[in-house]
Amino acid sequence: MYLYKKELTPKASYPVIGAPDTMDAEGRIITLEFDKFFVTQVYTPNSGSGLKRLADRQVWDEKYTEYLQKLDQEKPVLASGDYNCAHTEIDLKHPENNHHSAGFTDEERVDFTNLLNAGFTDTFRKVHGDIKDVYSWWAQRVRTAKANNSGWRIDYWLVSNRIADKVVCSEMIDTGKRADHCPILLEINL
Repeated sequence: MYLYKKELTPKASYPVIGAPDTMDAEGRIITLEFDKFFVTQVYTPNSGSGLKRLADRQVWDEKYTEYLQKLDQEKPVLASGDYNCAHTEIDLKHPENNHHSAGFTDEERVDFTNLLNAGFTDTFRKVHGDIKDVYSWWAQRVRTAKANNSGWRIDYWLVSNRIADKVVCSEMIDTGKRADHCPILLEINL
């Protein structure tokens, strides 16, 4: 869902990026085009139990990166959402136990690196550096995950590199005891 001031009149689109299987039909991307920038959100496919969708996920990652690059050629991009990937070992509580888990495979992490290398900045890392133990998701099935802060950072605000210096704030918003995803905040001076 997007909320914006009523005097703004962005154009909304629901892009088809050429992803495999049914991924393009699953409502995974919404993009708003404003006069001077794009705001887009994504729900990246999970690689699934037993990594059954990992190969399709890798195609998705490539197509999504190409999509953001195409937008970025027109005007700067602000991209947020559930990327279903903890990019580095400090982005989850127990990396040692999760190298073969959906969201932390070497393949997914390389694909996320490729996305960043395609011209985008992870705003949370830009603002906070290598701070640890800050997450955006805690498993609901594990009763103690939130209480023990045993989470993953899989939700991101990315921006085009050329506007990264305009980021003022990038935070996870505390949800108290509630598990699952927390809201993430980006403040940027455009």
